[in-house]
Amino acid sequence: MVAARITVNGKTAPIAPAAPHTTVLDFLRERGLTGTKEGCAEGECGACSVLVARPGVNKPTDWVAINACLVPVASLDGQEIVTAEGLATPGEAGTAPTLHPVQEEMAVRGGSQCGYCTPGFVCSMAAEYYRPGRCAHAGEGAEPADGGDAEHGPNGFDLHSLSGNLCRCTGYRPIRDAAFAVGEPTEDDPLALRREEAAPEPVATEYAQDDSVFVRPDSLAEATVLLRERPDAVLVAGSTDWGVEVNIRARRASCVIAVDRLPELRELRVEPDHIEIGAAQTLTEIERRLDGSVPLLAELFPQFASRLIRNSATLGGNLGTGSPIGDSPPVLLALEASLVLADADGERVVPLADYFTGYRQSVRRPGELIRAVRIPLPLAPVTAFHKIAKRRFDDISSVAVAFALDIEDGVVRKARIGLGGVAATPIRALAAEAALEGKPWVTETVEAAAEVLRAQGTPMNDHRASAGYRAAMLGQSLLKLYAQTPEAVSS
Repeated sequence: MVAARITVNGKTAPIAPAAPHTTVLDFLRERGLTGTKEGCAEGECGACSVLVARPGVNKPTDWVAINACLVPVASLDGQEIVTAEGLATPGEAGTAPTLHPVQEEMAVRGGSQCGYCTPGFVCSMAAEYYRPGRCAHAGEGAEPADGGDAEHGPNGFDLHSLSGNLCRCTGYRPIRDAAFAVGEPTEDDPLALRREEAAPEPVATEYAQDDSVFVRPDSLAEATVLLRERPDAVLVAGSTDWGVEVNIRARRASCVIAVDRLPELRELRVEPDHIEIGAAQTLTEIERRLDGSVPLLAELFPQFASRLIRNSATLGGNLGTGSPIGDSPPVLLALEASLVLADADGERVVPLADYFTGYRQSVRRPGELIRAVRIPLPLAPVTAFHKIAKRRFDDISSVAVAFALDIEDGVVRKARIGLGGVAATPIRALAAEAALEGKPWVTETVEAAAEVLRAQGTPMNDHRASAGYRAAMLGQSLLKLYAQTPEAVSS
């Protein structure tokens, strides 16, 4: 097997002698690329962001910003990344480099003060700068385009691409000004041209140092056999959860198996009776490929962490951790999703409502992994996702509620409600569903069902919210849904 290598700013370097748990952040800094900073070490500040070349949704390659503090460098064997240092064009001997347009705008508009967070902002901003489909309009300035909003610039720049980047001293207005001022890449821009070529293929990896090993199998069959042989192995895809364990809790694994690039886990198929989403597709990929065709998922994605996290996080990982406060389980419960579980002997399909058995526990057997998520069709016409948290974006839910209702001739024919943050596992609100089904969609019905919904689960007191607040928010969510339902639906 070829020695593990990674291309950084156009130059290829061996990953050895880094330990298998070494993050991309530490790998880069040890090689003098200190623009990549460590701030929080858990994917919340964005000071560590870098660009990675990945298979594109609309072009052969997309430049995608990720949190370098979370991703093990071994997972980028054979891959290609660009740091803030690699964005500028090197000058001739004795001359200064030419700044990248994003760097230039950040400088002239005062987007940097102490500079600690600036390289991370620049990389996240560059990913949006190169996003296919970003519609640049003539002219520049910091005000939104006609008919737009304060979060989208006249150049098509989506400020949500920076939602995972924090700045403590500059203030966000100059950064926003810089983002809304960048134009389109020039015809000879090397990173723009790079998008027209295929992204690096996944490389089968077996990288061992000391007593630990990082493995990227060639196929699902190989992965399940390996998982049977090594039931103690840690499965990773985007590493947005495991990376925190490594950094904050100093967790180490004797064997890590990467499944993020397995072809069998990266399909998205629309069949007559269901949609199947590969468990290793990133949330950003799913969002752009579905393009709003599943409205409840489209409502979830902007509220799920930050764009930096969504560029790596997967549905398989979010469900596999079994967390009671994950954002995707309530939505998928409301959509009546099922999971396709695979092991060395084959596959089985388990309804998500039967998957969770206890706190961070599930019916998944040793040696099994989540291959795909299946969402039945047709979809319910009335849906909503309400996330109650202390911050509008990039925060952990205190309570999450997802609704999927069929309302016909003013009567609730079917109701599915998924809840997170109110029990040891994500749950269906079965009693509240029963209180709605077969009843007219009117104030009296909704108020009665809201009372039932307030009593669902076993909410607890913690630093995010009290049990009483969580219960109150459950009922309030249903009342909010009713208030926001178009009158035509309920008549």
